[in-house]
Amino acid sequence: MNANEKLIHATISHELDLRRYSDSVVYRIIAVLNRSDSAMAAELVVKLESMSPTAFSIERLEGMLYSVRQLNAQAFADVQRELTQELRDFAQYEAAWNQAVLADVLPAKIMAVGVSVDQVAAAALSRPFQGNLLKGFLSELEEKKARLIRQAVADGFVQGKTTADIVRSIRGTKAKGYSDGIIEITRRDAQAIVRTALSHTAAAATRKTHEANSDLIKGFVWLATLDQRTSSQCRIRDHKQYDKAHKPIGHSYPWGAGPGSLHWNCRSKSTPILKSLKEITGLDIEDFEIDERASMDGVVPGATDYATWIKKQSAARQDDVLGKSRAELLRKGDLSLADLYSAKGSPLTLDQLRERHAAAFRKAGL
Repeated sequence: MNANEKLIHATISHELDLRRYSDSVVYRIIAVLNRSDSAMAAELVVKLESMSPTAFSIERLEGMLYSVRQLNAQAFADVQRELTQELRDFAQYEAAWNQAVLADVLPAKIMAVGVSVDQVAAAALSRPFQGNLLKGFLSELEEKKARLIRQAVADGFVQGKTTADIVRSIRGTKAKGYSDGIIEITRRDAQAIVRTALSHTAAAATRKTHEANSDLIKGFVWLATLDQRTSSQCRIRDHKQYDKAHKPIGHSYPWGAGPGSLHWNCRSKSTPILKSLKEITGLDIEDFEIDERASMDGVVPGATDYATWIKKQSAARQDDVLGKSRAELLRKGDLSLADLYSAKGSPLTLDQLRERHAAAFRKAGL
């Protein structure tokens, strides 16, 4: 496996870890909003019970909802503070990872240059993603949520709904995990903002590291996360090559905002195409060890898709990614990765797999 192939494998593996990390950050941020929703619901009950339906007016409505708006504003201020700090910590981690993965594949005589967390954080937090800054997106979402609550309360009064009905229409029901309330849309928007901000920060760390080591790099490979949620824009760019100026090589698909920033929830990454030892140093390759010469040949390997990548991983890593039973079916049951999914790309349950592939279960000893 040469250096460029090692980089591709490391990047695919890293993306899996980032997905789990992203899920954990989303969970924590949504928990902040959920706590606020509980407090706002209680405040709404108090305010709605204190207003007579016959005394309803827009002016009274605005005054009544003042404390609710304050709670909403505080929640988004908390989200911005927590997420900004999370992004700074993440920027530090990503900067270190990008330098480490380069250093790992380079010969000892060639040093990879690192970048500071301040450089990455500045690039991520001060550079718009999807047309806005993090603060702007959260401010718009705060206003959107306040507007939805105001409209639901006004409609409820006009329609003669009870306090319980109005609050239920806004927050949703406990039986459905509060996913049936009108403010659920802002929860989904918040998730998209968090995931996109994290991808944007990871892309900034990658970009800054590549800029600092531009003398070692002659181009880039676009790596898409290939699953049922992959966008058509990223799928068509997967494993496409670009030069150092991000111009397409052998195809016509533009780089655009780049991997991790091409669209909302973009999970693509890029990996550099390293130059050969001769191109980097100008020295004869005999000056380096044999294994270093073979690794640093400047050749880009053929496409390594997710299915190919997972087959080459250790049993422990396969168990970690797929779950032990599914990994055993892959290793011993002669099933392909595609066999573990439905025609629409959804993961099949173990019961569904057993029904479809009984022989594979017997062969794997399950």
